[in-house]
Amino acid sequence: MKKQDYQHHVRYYTPHHFVFYPLSFFVCLTCGWFIFIDPEHALLWSGLTAICALMIMVAFMLRQHYALTNQNRIVRLELRFRYYLLTHERLEPLEDRLSLSQLFALRFASDAELPALVNRALSENLSPDAIKRAIQHWRPDHLRV
Repeated sequence: MKKQDYQHHVRYYTPHHFVFYPLSFFVCLTCGWFIFIDPEHALLWSGLTAICALMIMVAFMLRQHYALTNQNRIVRLELRFRYYLLTHERLEPLEDRLSLSQLFALRFASDAELPALVNRALSENLSPDAIKRAIQHWRPDHLRV
C-alpha cells in the first residue's frame, strides 16, 4: 500500500467497488434498454430495472451503514484514549464542540500534533478538510472500511 497522506487516504474494496457495483449497474442499464427494445414487455423490464436500482441502493446503504457505524465508535474511543495519554486530560468535554467529521479528521494527526491540532480546530473551527491539510506527519489508518 502507498504511503498514506491526504492524497492517498481513500480505500476501495475491490469486490464491491469494481465487481458488484459495475455489474449491477450494467444489469440495471440492460434492463432499462430492453424497455425500449421490447415494448411488448416494457412493464416487466421497468419492474426489473426498478428492482435492480433498488438493490444497488440498498446494498450501498447497508454496506456503508454497518461498517461506518462500528468504525465511528472505534475511532472515537481510540482518539479519546490517545488524547488522554498525550495530555492526561479527557477529550469528552471538548467533543461537544467538535463535529464528528472534525474528530474523524483528527485521527490522522501524529501524536506530536494531536493536542495542538485539537485546540486549533476548536479555536478556529477548522473544517475536516482543513484539519487534514494541516497535518504535517500523517498517521496512516490502513484498517479503515
